[in-house]
Amino acid sequence: MDAKVVVGLVGAGYAAGIHARAYRKVNGIPVELRAVVSNRPERAAAFAAEFGIPRVTSSVDELLADQAINLVDICAPNSLHAELAIAAANHGKHVVVEKPLTGYFGDGSDNADAISRIDMLRGAVASATSIVDATRANGVRLLYAENWVYAPAIRKVRQLMSAADGTILRIQGEESHSGSHAMYARRWETAGGGSLLGKGCHPLAAALYLKRAEGMARDGRPIRPRSVVAEVGWLTRSPSFVQEHPKFIQDGWQDVEDWGAMLVTFEDRTVAQITASDAVLGGIRNCLIVYGSRAVAEANLNPNSACIAYAPSTEMFANEYISEKIETKAGWSFPSTDEEHAQGYPQEMQDFVEAVVEDREPLADAALASDVVLVSYAAYLSAAEGRRVDLDNEQRAMALAARPIDH
Repeated sequence: MDAKVVVGLVGAGYAAGIHARAYRKVNGIPVELRAVVSNRPERAAAFAAEFGIPRVTSSVDELLADQAINLVDICAPNSLHAELAIAAANHGKHVVVEKPLTGYFGDGSDNADAISRIDMLRGAVASATSIVDATRANGVRLLYAENWVYAPAIRKVRQLMSAADGTILRIQGEESHSGSHAMYARRWETAGGGSLLGKGCHPLAAALYLKRAEGMARDGRPIRPRSVVAEVGWLTRSPSFVQEHPKFIQDGWQDVEDWGAMLVTFEDRTVAQITASDAVLGGIRNCLIVYGSRAVAEANLNPNSACIAYAPSTEMFANEYISEKIETKAGWSFPSTDEEHAQGYPQEMQDFVEAVVEDREPLADAALASDVVLVSYAAYLSAAEGRRVDLDNEQRAMALAARPIDH
């Protein structure tokens, strides 16, 4: 059992900053931020100075060779998650992987549309399986950085549904905003998909988590997703939008969708409706409504009405942080009182650190991470072929395809 958690960070961008601040808030267990590496050394140096990290390594290999580090936190583009996570596990490090766990990132061609969605599904699931297998083989923990599971509003919804002792019949969830600024998010080769994967993974994970918790509490086993129907779209390719100037919504998506929706049916015949978009003004929308047989509960991570403000011009709040992805500070707004706490980041890292020290599974575990990958890519298959995708059938087909041939 590790008495102290020593962290090496791979990446020095936005997500890494959130994680670093969250580690500082861990209670009861000593945490040391020991090293950071980035493909931009100047950014890593500035990050290290900001967070008091003593080492800036020149490569991931150098960071992994540091025997004092027992937890590697991966905040890199999606396409690097599997390679880095497996390498960390093979060095005997516990590993935090940002969402989504992994995916399918193309076959070297420039046109993702030409790639079979069945191949994508099977490739993505195989990638997720390789990460899980590597962590298990090396006796380390896979810690899936899905903050929605830890957000106070989602945790309260779970508590209320449990208290009501009924059935969760329908879940409606959304994450949307006016578009990611990260260039890697615009290409399948580096992102593994568009809005449906990159944003939909959050409300999807929350829905899977709530149904799993319901099943475990009532029957001692999770209620798993059975099938999915989905559609995707490229809203910013609308001819009239293309001609608009100025634009307040990000464009330039190369081969990934900027809108998607999926309908997931669980094995108990209940459903989850998930929507995600990079084409929504007004700041980030993180919300989940749970319709139960005995209660209804709504979680508004963003925006929420804990604080409401009005300013006649942007200059009034020029130096004040309002909330993530807001396009203007003029007019009515919903300033976040403690955005990172409301999103569950400190609670997430507290659980991860405790999981390492106590040698147990985290709340956001390998099973949840793998199911998000499975359902998301089954949704892409559904959208491409215009049909319902049976998850059990696809999993059986993948198992048969992976079975060695007897000669």
